[in-house]
Amino acid sequence: MPRAAVEDNERMSLRVAAETKSKLLRAASLRNTDLTNFVTQSALREAEAVIADAEAVKASERDYLRILNLLENPPKPNAKLRAAIDALPDSL
Repeated sequence: MPRAAVEDNERMSLRVAAETKSKLLRAASLRNTDLTNFVTQSALREAEAVIADAEAVKASERDYLRILNLLENPPKPNAKLRAAIDALPDSL
């Protein structure tokens, strides 16, 4: 899993082309907000979507039905699973 860069402060610097900044300023103005808030909120929405997509489990309909079936009708533990359970510390 990629590591997130964490800094001690709340400042972030970006370099963008003048045309890009102009568009962002116009959009922020149309939303009646400042550039910092507009960029932050837009980037945050995208970040949340990327994280949600990365954390979501994707399965085909066939696999989804198999998962549901296994949850409703779990197989009996085999010898390997019983040995693994027995090897767990008592504190769990």
